[in-house]
Amino acid sequence: MRLRGLAHRALAFLVVSGLALWCGLATAAIATKFDPTAQLQGTTLQLNGAGTRYRVVFKVYDLALYTPKKTSSAEELLAMPGPKRLSFVALREIPGTDLGVAFIKGLQANAPKEQVLKHASSSTRLIDIFSGQAKLMPGDSFAMDFVPGVGTTFYIAGKPQGTPVGDAEFFGMVLKIWVGSSPVDSQLKDALLGQGS
Repeated sequence: MRLRGLAHRALAFLVVSGLALWCGLATAAIATKFDPTAQLQGTTLQLNGAGTRYRVVFKVYDLALYTPKKTSSAEELLAMPGPKRLSFVALREIPGTDLGVAFIKGLQANAPKEQVLKHASSSTRLIDIFSGQAKLMPGDSFAMDFVPGVGTTFYIAGKPQGTPVGDAEFFGMVLKIWVGSSPVDSQLKDALLGQGS
């Protein structure tokens, strides 16, 4: 009986420790200090939110979302006109192909099949850009800028990767990777929408 009691206490300790670790991951401060504003095509964008993408317990990248005005609603964000920016900083070594494939999986998980097919050429460009990089190393930056009437420009280390692609609908699909109904990381979704603790 005494051994069974000790086993129960040990199990309870492990459960509590696991919860504490999980909560610590969910509320940990991000490593990257993102600027509170950004300039894009003459528009001052506000830092809407920023957080860390985790895969299990490993940090993958920090991500910041810049918008013309702050919002805590995914629906309002997706309907919001004007330029927007997604700014990333890698926190571990990431193979370029893995990143491109992960983004496409996120697109497919949050958009109807017809919409994905409609924007297949823009999505292919996204894969090509990251597949062209052998790997991203910790501290490397990449970004996606959307400008109405121009499209989405992809950047690696501050350098544009080809000409802009897609339209507002395509960039909305890109945003849904992180703020859609099936986000890659629900804690990161909350952080980008300013709902993180």
